[in-house]
Order: sequence, then structure tokens, then C-alpha cells
Amino acid sequence: MKHLMRIANGLAALLGGLMWLTSAQAQQPMKLGFGMALTGGLAGGGKAALLTYQIWQEEINARGGLLGRKVELVYYDDQSSPATVPGIYSKLLDIDKVDIVLSGYGTVPVAAAMPVIIGRKKNFLAFFALAANEQFKYDRYFQMQPSGPEPQEEFSKGFFELAATINPKPKTVAIVGADQEFAVIAMNGARAHAKRLGFDVVYDKAYPPSTIDFAPVVRAIKAANPDLFYMATYPPDSSGMIRAIYESGLQAKLVGGSMVGLQFAALKSQLGPLLNNIVCYDYYAPEPTMKFPGVDAFLEKYRVRAAKEGVDVLGLYIPPYAYAQMQILEDALKAVGSTDDAKLAEYLHKTTFKTIIGDLKFGERGEWQAPRVITVQYRGIVGNDVNQFLKTGVQTILYPAQFKSGDLIVGFDTAKK
Repeated sequence: MKHLMRIANGLAALLGGLMWLTSAQAQQPMKLGFGMALTGGLAGGGKAALLTYQIWQEEINARGGLLGRKVELVYYDDQSSPATVPGIYSKLLDIDKVDIVLSGYGTVPVAAAMPVIIGRKKNFLAFFALAANEQFKYDRYFQMQPSGPEPQEEFSKGFFELAATINPKPKTVAIVGADQEFAVIAMNGARAHAKRLGFDVVYDKAYPPSTIDFAPVVRAIKAANPDLFYMATYPPDSSGMIRAIYESGLQAKLVGGSMVGLQFAALKSQLGPLLNNIVCYDYYAPEPTMKFPGVDAFLEKYRVRAAKEGVDVLGLYIPPYAYAQMQILEDALKAVGSTDDAKLAEYLHKTTFKTIIGDLKFGERGEWQAPRVITVQYRGIVGNDVNQFLKTGVQTILYPAQFKSGDLIVGFDTAKK
């Protein structure tokens, strides 16, 4: 009898220990780890994404956290440099022991992180990376960018579809961008559209990523005298190219393309009237055709914080999608009930998510099942007051038809700011 009592007491002690261990683990914070551009050319987007994550973190922790655990953000500055990224993700996984990994902002850092993520078989919630999974075909990759199943071509589709509607039809196009992953992918898509729609490519070159003087590039394009001028640029290049266009006096029927940075408050304010009539991709504009439930309330909250912290005060580009990304993560973790990567991947593949930027579902390669890249034209900009970009019509949506809020104004004349 005493022997049985000792066994029972031992089992009770073991059970108690296991319960204590489970309770202790439950009290440990759930760590979400990522690298993020907080300095360098992508910092405008990186800081806006980080602030959005922090707003969500505060909200979710006020509601009791996730799976009974407070959420902790563990992050490092990737300096907008792909060289820093592999080391950051190795540290997050090996030293910080994060539960969930998110990507940094942009194609180049996402692509740089992929080998580490794949090697550890982690889910990867990527943010604004153009076709980064095309070469890897990793089944635990999920992309928060509305590029659809053919991201390489979708990014420039609106620009070329609009060009094809101009009467008389343009004949020639210049294609330019930096010699790095994002621009190379975007330019490949532009070439495919030019061929499909019968435009003759009269200039097609990539410049070194270190380029800071764009005047020679634009002068060479002006000499080719294209009807259309398509650019695939990151923020510093976008600003430099537009200023060089005005300095050179270049004119064309359509100017713009896949210009990252024009979506940010800082560049909008700096460039002001220089943006007029430029046609560019975007993901969200304050037009009546894009009034999704919850987005205005979030943006109101975000802008109060952004003004205090010196981050993108408009929040029209990065923040709605960063917040939607966190809504998706929250939904998946609650549904699965754990941070198990295989179970989360299965749920993320099969579920249609309701977010502040509308309903979305991931396709086979982790891209959005249905594309929703919009093409906008800047117009009516006077001076450099950033608040004018909150007005209807300043960023008129031209494409696709379901979000269209106005018609294309043809002609880009540097003499008319």
C-alpha cells in the first residue's frame, strides 16, 4: 500500500511540475521577430511599418495577448541593406528564439532572408516584396502585397494598359531602373507588356544601385524621344529621376511606372507640383472607391501617433497593409491554437481573411489569389502642403475598373508644373 502511495505521490508531483512548466511557458511573451529598414533608402516605409506593428501590439496586449501570452516585438535595423539580413534572421532564431518571423520591408531584404527562413522551415509573412518567392517556391511563404499570382507583370500592368488606350496609340517606350532585384523584376514585367501591346522599346538600361546623379540617364532617354517613359525605382531614385526629368525638359505622353517612394508623405511634400500628371502604381488611395470597413478608423489612430513620432504622417501606403498583416496573424494563431509552423501554413493557405483593406486569400505561391494593384495619376497639386494628398482627386485612380475614380490625363510637360 505504501509503495502505491509513493507512486501516486510521485505522479502527482510530476503532474504538478508539468502544470507549472506549462503555466510558466504560457507566461512567457510570444516573440515576433523581424529585421526592418530604420535607416537607409527604405527607412520611410520601414518606420511606418514598425509603428503600425507597435500600435497593433498595444491593442492585442490590452486584450490579453495571443494564446494567453503577451506579444513582444524583437527587431533590428537592416539598414536597407541585404548584406545585413541573413545575420539578423539567424540571430532572431538562434539567440532570441522568436516564435514567429516577419519580413522587413521591400523585395531586396525579403529575398536575402529567404535562404535562412527556408533552412529553418519557418513560416514567413513577407511584406511588400515583388515576386520574391518565384525562384524559391517555398510553401510557407505568404506575401502582404496585392500583386496577385503573376506579380512580375502585375506591377506594371496598369501603366501599359492605360498607355494602350491613348489615341493615337503611342509607338515607343523607354524602360529604366536600378540593377537590383526589385527593379530587375519590375522591368522584366514592363518588357513583357511592351511586347504584348506592340510598343517599340527604344531605351532599355539598368543603372548601378549606387547612382546619385540621374541627369545623364534622363538625357540619354530624352535623346531617344520615347512616347512612354516607364521607371522601376526605389525612393531615392524616384526623387532623383523626377528632378532630373524637370531639369532636362523631357516630355512624353505618359511618364511614371513602378516608382516606390511617391506613396510616402515625405516625398509627396518634397516634390509637390513636380508630381502632377505622373502615373504610378499604388495600393491604397483616399478615393471613394476604396472605402473598406475599418481603414479610416485605423488611419485616424495611426496619424495621431505618426505626427508625434515623426513617421509618415499620411499612412496611405504601408500602414493599412501592415495592420492587415497583423490581423491575419492574429486570426491564424487563434484558429490554430499554437505557433506550430506546419499548422499555421495550412490555415493560411486555405482561409479567406477579412481585414481593413478588404477580403483576401493567399494563392499557391503565397501571393494574393486575386491582384489589386491600383494605378493613380497625381493632379491638381499646388505647393508642398502634405494634407492636400488626403483630398479626393489628388491621387485619381485610373486602373483597375473596379476602383476607378477618374480618367487619364494624357501628356507630361515639364513646362507645366
